[in-house]
Amino acid sequence: MILSSLRGCMRRWMAVAVIGAVHALVSTNAFGDQAGISVLSDAAYKTGPDLTEYEASRCKLDVYLPAARQDFPTLIWLHGGGLTAGKKEDASNIARLLAERGVAVVVPNYRLSAKAPYPAYIDDSAAAVAWTVRHIAEHGGRRERVFLGGHSAGAYLVLMVGLNPAYLEKYELQPGALAGLIPVAGQTLTHYTIREERGLPKATIIADEAAPLHHVKSGLPPLLVVWAEHDMEMRAEENLLLVSALKAAGQKDVRTLVLPNRHHGTTVSEFGESDDQLLEAIVTFVGAKR
Repeated sequence: MILSSLRGCMRRWMAVAVIGAVHALVSTNAFGDQAGISVLSDAAYKTGPDLTEYEASRCKLDVYLPAARQDFPTLIWLHGGGLTAGKKEDASNIARLLAERGVAVVVPNYRLSAKAPYPAYIDDSAAAVAWTVRHIAEHGGRRERVFLGGHSAGAYLVLMVGLNPAYLEKYELQPGALAGLIPVAGQTLTHYTIREERGLPKATIIADEAAPLHHVKSGLPPLLVVWAEHDMEMRAEENLLLVSALKAAGQKDVRTLVLPNRHHGTTVSEFGESDDQLLEAIVTFVGAKR
């Protein structure tokens, strides 16, 4: 009898400890009480004894939660950096501004080349999607309203995860688990970093299994494809080719946005500034409530 009572107390204590540990991760951030935003920091989206030390350290994400904590859409945002650099904190301004508009934003780190070559960074991105789909309802979000977006290298990852079902299937998800894709100024050919990983010149043009264009088909989630008016060489043309290929394949819902007077970097560095079309387009695309 005493032993049973002790076991019951121990179970209750462990439950309280776990809940306390989870709540300790969630705190009102420095964006101010008026915005009502809170952040879940450094949640591990990959766990297990088989992870390398580098994988365990990089595979963490932050969740920016809006003040309205019920039935909100969620955007997973993948940072840029050429697949060789970047961190989730780079997207904190984007996440804050969208959270202020009622959109939860999940910002993962992922492994980088050359320490973790293709397809490690794509696999990590898919794992972050799986974590979000399975956990966002715990924070008030709608599981069926999870979108995937990103800039530059992040946009390449968006397209690889969203167009090639194999990456999500590994985590027991179908492409339909995503409500939409928002690639911003991404490569649609085989990424130049992957070409360099193979020992090829950066300028070599390839569209093999590591290219989003290779996986174009119909029946994909809705897409909002964005690039800048003065984007880097070939970037506008690559995205125009992607849009044309999708339409030729029978994909019904493909929207485009060309950001006027912007170049590759200012597509995100000027995010949320006066009359920013990208912020408004994302809010509209994900269906955030005002």
